[in-house]
Amino acid sequence: MPLAFQKRPSLVAYVTCGDPDLATTRAVVLAAIAAGADVIELGVPFSDPLADGPVIQRASERALRHGTTLEQVLKLAKEVRAQSQAGLIIFSYLNPIMRMGVEKFAAAAKDAGIDGALVTDLPVEEAAGYLAEMRKRNLATVFLAAPTSTDHRLKLVAQASSGFVYAVSRTGVTGARKQLPDDAKNLVRRLRKYTQLPIAVGFGISTPEQFAAIGKFADAAVVGSAIVETIERNHGQEAAAVAQFIKGLVAGS
Repeated sequence: MPLAFQKRPSLVAYVTCGDPDLATTRAVVLAAIAAGADVIELGVPFSDPLADGPVIQRASERALRHGTTLEQVLKLAKEVRAQSQAGLIIFSYLNPIMRMGVEKFAAAAKDAGIDGALVTDLPVEEAAGYLAEMRKRNLATVFLAAPTSTDHRLKLVAQASSGFVYAVSRTGVTGARKQLPDDAKNLVRRLRKYTQLPIAVGFGISTPEQFAAIGKFADAAVVGSAIVETIERNHGQEAAAVAQFIKGLVAGS
C-alpha cells in the first residue's frame, strides 16, 4: 500500500508504544498527527534493541516493565485508526513478530487498519515468507537502506520495499545529532536509481533546520529519539510537549 506524503518534507514520527503507558502513547500519537505528523511509526518495545541508542533503549525498558506486547500495540493502532487516517506503520524487531507468527501478524495488522510494517533486523535476503504474507494483504513493507549498502543490496531493498524506503542517514545507532551527515544525501541519490517510491531519511534528526534540509533531497524525515526524549522529559504533559515540538519542527519547512 502506498503511503501518502502530501508535503515535502513529510514527517514520519516514531514513538515507543507503552512508554510511559499505552493510554499516554495513544494521546501522544493523536497529538503528533494533529501537530503535523504524516506517518506514525508505532514502536514495539523489545528487550534487546541493538539498533537503538540510549533514549529509545530506556523507553523500551519502561514499556516492557509494564508488560507492553505486540498484541497491545496492534490494539492501540486500531484505536488510533478509528480516529485518524494518518499513515500507521508497525516498527518492530523480528522476534515479537516471529513469536506471534508472521501470518497471524499480517492478518492482525490488516484488521487493525495498519498501512504496513518495518522490521528493523529482518534482512531483505531472508524476507520471502514475510513479504508473501504482507503483499497478500496489500500491506506496505518498509526496509532500511544504509550508507554502507552496496548498489546490489540497495536494488534488493528497493524491490522488496513498498510504501516508502527508509534511508539510514549514518551508520551506528539511533539518536539525535547536531549535524546531518553527508552520507544521507548521497544515499538518497544512489537509491533513486532503483526506486520511484518516497524515500524517508532517519537517524539523528532533531531540529527544524535539519528537518527542512531533508526536504531538499528526500521526501520525508523520520524523527524518533528527539520525540521519545521529549516524552521522557515531560512527565504528565507528554502529548502537549510532543505537539509543541512537532509544530516547531515542521514550521519552517
